[in-house]
Amino acid sequence: MSRKILVMAHMGRQEAKDAARDSCLQLHDAGLVPVISRTDLEALQEDGVPLVPVEVIEEDVSLREIELVMVLGGDGSILRAAELVRSVDTPLLGVNLGHVGFLAESERSDLAESVEAIVDGRYTVEQRMTIDVTVWQDQKKVLHTWALNEASVEKGDREKMIEVVVEVDRRPLSTFGCDGVVLATPTGSTAYAFSAGGPVVWPEVEALLLVPLSAHALFARPLVISPNSMMAVEVLTRTDARGVLWCDGRRTTELPPGSRIEVVRSPKAVNLARMHRTPFSERLVRKFELPTTGWRGPVPPQETTAARTAALSTVGADGAGRVAELPKSTVGHEMPHDPGPATLGSAPERTEAD
Repeated sequence: MSRKILVMAHMGRQEAKDAARDSCLQLHDAGLVPVISRTDLEALQEDGVPLVPVEVIEEDVSLREIELVMVLGGDGSILRAAELVRSVDTPLLGVNLGHVGFLAESERSDLAESVEAIVDGRYTVEQRMTIDVTVWQDQKKVLHTWALNEASVEKGDREKMIEVVVEVDRRPLSTFGCDGVVLATPTGSTAYAFSAGGPVVWPEVEALLLVPLSAHALFARPLVISPNSMMAVEVLTRTDARGVLWCDGRRTTELPPGSRIEVVRSPKAVNLARMHRTPFSERLVRKFELPTTGWRGPVPPQETTAARTAALSTVGADGAGRVAELPKSTVGHEMPHDPGPATLGSAPERTEAD
């Protein structure tokens, strides 16, 4: 049975269209079956450029037959792909054609290498935590959705703040007016939560984040919360300011006063394909272009014994430098005292007459 690879791209950009065409060609030449959506196929055919034979998802092949999804674009494209494959657990491999692209595995210049890794099966699968989001209004559940990055409760009117109360494990923490509250995963810590002043959390850390947006309060610090806890935000009714909920910046719903948003860890993860076992710290430096000038790296084990502090030379009465050899101190024993010749600045020797 032929291996089938779904290629998804941001067809609004010519660079993405060219990358999709190149990827399909390389996959086809290697004996794999490139698969694209009907919409993407029509967008590629509009250019009048030849395209190798492809299959169409949900027409010629089902999602469950797809081995891997190759996403060409930025983080937004990867989030869109995550919505598509969430029900089947198919891994995503992103090639960044956007700006920062934290979710992507490689850059446009590495496109050929990425396709080769797919062909050879040289990739591992990494699970990323997601969150379940439930919205209640008038004690009725009106929405149940999910997010890979974050669920953000934001003010619905530009000129008005929203009044909210935030809680953890059904216990209120604080009430304040704000522009909103971000409820994020470790994956989303480098997205909206980071721009709002939240901490960067390594993807392997199991935690939830709560980050207020421009809150008028003394206690409005970002919180890192147990993954087993429930975070909640209620839009208070003491004003008529309404809110709006955004999940991964893609799915939205209105939040009238009195709405309650509950967030818990989802039992269903998103699978990301990785070609390289690059430490997250290295990815952080590269994506944010952090300055690391002066870093010398760790000291090799064989050199640690030689890196000892040398004895300091002291100046004697004759001005000559000499190394002071002090006896080793032993617990419970008094250090011997040798006053030696008097030097400038030393205290005069006391006599009985003193």
